[in-house]
Amino acid sequence: MCNARPVTSDSGFSADSGPAPDTAALARMVARQRAEMDRLQERATTSAVVERAKGALMALTGCSPEAAHEELLQRAKTAGRTLVEECWITLGTLVPPLTHTGGATAPDAAPTTSAAPAGPDLGSIRGPAPSPGAAAPAAGAPGGDSAVLAVLGRALVRAGTPHDLAHCLREHLAEPVGADAVILYRRLPAGGLELIGHAGVDDTLADQWRHVPPLSGVPALDALDTGEPRWLENSAEEAEDNERHLLIGDPAERWRSRAWLPVVGGSPAHVAIGVLRSQDGPFTPNARELLRGAARLCAGRLRSFDARPEQLSEGAPDAVRALFEALPGAALLLTPLRSASGDVEDYRIDAATPQTVDVTGRGGRELTGLRILECWPAVAEEPLWQGWLGVLGTGEPYESEPYAQQEFVAGAQELSTYSVRATRVGDGLLVTWLRQDSSDRQEQRLADLQRLGRLGWATWNLVTREAVWSSQVYTLCERDPVHGPVRLEELPKLALPEDEPALARAVRELLGEGKPFDVPFRISTPAGVRHLRAVAEAVADAQGTPAEVHGFMQDLTAQRSAELALVESERAMLAQHGILQAERMLAGRLQHALLPLPRRPVRLAGLRVDLAYLPAESGIHVGGDWFSAIELPGGDALFVVGDVAGHGIDAVATMAQLRFTAKGMIFTGSSLTGALARLNTLLLHSRDSHGTATMVLARYQPDEHRLLWAQAGHPPPLLLRRGKARYLERPRGVLLGAAETPHFEQAECRLEPGDRLLIYTDGLVERPGESIHQGLQRLAEAATAHRTDAPGSLGPLLAAMLKGERRDDVCVLDIRVPAEPV
Repeated sequence: MCNARPVTSDSGFSADSGPAPDTAALARMVARQRAEMDRLQERATTSAVVERAKGALMALTGCSPEAAHEELLQRAKTAGRTLVEECWITLGTLVPPLTHTGGATAPDAAPTTSAAPAGPDLGSIRGPAPSPGAAAPAAGAPGGDSAVLAVLGRALVRAGTPHDLAHCLREHLAEPVGADAVILYRRLPAGGLELIGHAGVDDTLADQWRHVPPLSGVPALDALDTGEPRWLENSAEEAEDNERHLLIGDPAERWRSRAWLPVVGGSPAHVAIGVLRSQDGPFTPNARELLRGAARLCAGRLRSFDARPEQLSEGAPDAVRALFEALPGAALLLTPLRSASGDVEDYRIDAATPQTVDVTGRGGRELTGLRILECWPAVAEEPLWQGWLGVLGTGEPYESEPYAQQEFVAGAQELSTYSVRATRVGDGLLVTWLRQDSSDRQEQRLADLQRLGRLGWATWNLVTREAVWSSQVYTLCERDPVHGPVRLEELPKLALPEDEPALARAVRELLGEGKPFDVPFRISTPAGVRHLRAVAEAVADAQGTPAEVHGFMQDLTAQRSAELALVESERAMLAQHGILQAERMLAGRLQHALLPLPRRPVRLAGLRVDLAYLPAESGIHVGGDWFSAIELPGGDALFVVGDVAGHGIDAVATMAQLRFTAKGMIFTGSSLTGALARLNTLLLHSRDSHGTATMVLARYQPDEHRLLWAQAGHPPPLLLRRGKARYLERPRGVLLGAAETPHFEQAECRLEPGDRLLIYTDGLVERPGESIHQGLQRLAEAATAHRTDAPGSLGPLLAAMLKGERRDDVCVLDIRVPAEPV
């Protein structure tokens, strides 16, 4: 009740401890909570609108709060409106259309006409007010815009002044009716008009329009006199009428169409709403209906602006209100408001202290004369309400259960505990907020701090020889409290023999020189060795002699265990890293011995062959990529590119086995497909029965310029011919080691002078997060862009393809057919 900050209990309102400091930390916290606070404030003010509408019906009909709520719901349902819209209509008219009997209305009771004076039509606000002899449009008639009015009704609760109301109308009517400006005029007792709110016009123009004398031809006065809207739409037949109704200080062409609507609320209209548009043309029927509905909704809001807090002639005198303004803390003086049956329906606030703030931010004098349910709508649902009723009935004081709330004290956020106390004063109530004694809370905080931080405090009085330990120190030292604390001089005896000298020296220096210490030491417990930390400082007397020692002990066992585990893990990692580095060095040397790289391009069967092998940059293992480019008996050339799955010495060994076996098979006359089938059998029966490999075998016959090739799960070779790139269509073949009886096929390609053929491993085209098809496309584009025929041209191609870190080995054979016969 004392502020709008969130609380942790709904048993009472919050008490304000003073303004929060303007610090960066508070600003950030407020920014994070602003959206939630706005939502809660809108909800609270909406509830206040509902409660005020209920109170209006109760005052006029003498019904109960429940009956008033049911009637509002029935009205809203019958008219097709939201509850908030109906409340604003009711507050604007204060004419109940239903007759109550016995203070309650059955939910299914049919509406009847009240004997009260007739007011404006309370039917559907979706249609225009009916003209004499015309039937009012039914709810939901075409052209109605109930959604806009429903949103407007909810937004009106945030309009605190007529100026806010003008901005609210302009914001919600800009799109549906094209409103560029909204102005509000109030009729003066002398007959003229006073501008009370505007939006969409500058302050200079507003000053020119501030007061309008009671002249003829003023459309706002005409609308108030007739009770009907005036539509100035700049049509041909209304041109003369528009000339008579020019706005002061504005050119005629600025506001091409205008509407003036009287706000009727159960009495002759005294406020007119002007809607100004820069666009030409008439207001559509839908726009007229919407503007009439908006004017009806505004009647309730404008009535609340005109309402003044009740005079306190029957409440607290000025001396009492002055006393409340000087009181510290949060307090209210309340007068119960009773129904005809004597039930308390609400409380009037007769006096309030400045520290008492409601849900909308009003406090002190601003609350005087207002209702409790208007300021704190939710209190009716809380135990506090029943407690107050008990005080009025029995005269016994009431105190609520304590509740907690976050607040700022001396610049720091603190969780404070409050309770609400109510005492009867005459026929009213004095309500105060009591802050609970903080000693128990501080003691609990200290205990929680010691437990969570695994530390405890200790004090040694060097004059009286007394020592005091907290319970946590006894727990840390595994000492029975029955034996009492240990004297400071005897503290080192608790440590293990290895740590006792260091702790004893620190104690001597503290006692002799007053030098504080911070010493880690270990003690032996049934659960094992415990690592403790002792921190102490001396307090000297007037002569500078240490008189008292304050300190604490902290359990560092978990921290030390983590540190030791981390050191051990680092040692294991370094050892493993050394082993892997040695394995990589050995595998690299073995690979270099088995797979030597030529220093310059190789000439085979009339072809020029560039070879490249690049190891992976990530990891410490050597891969199993390899190549072969040799001349066969008879003048043919054999090209092999393969990739063994895995890394390390095992992959290098498998690579060597496949490389030399493949060459041997082709040398002895095996076909390409036959060699792949036998290599598959060899891999299945090797030491690593789960190993796999991919491979391309190609045999070039120079006499016929024919290339025969077969593959086992390998990317297809790339052929570049006359500046265009295409991939050779792969014959059938699965990777080696994947099946017992695989089927391999052979394909044929005739090479032409100037052709270029690239055979490579997947490390050239694969990238993390990218499909193999994207990599193949990049290779084709890069090869087309780097078409030079000079030796060493493979380097730029590799640089273009291998940007960033290489995660896999790369092996490439760049085969070129000379443009002219060699």
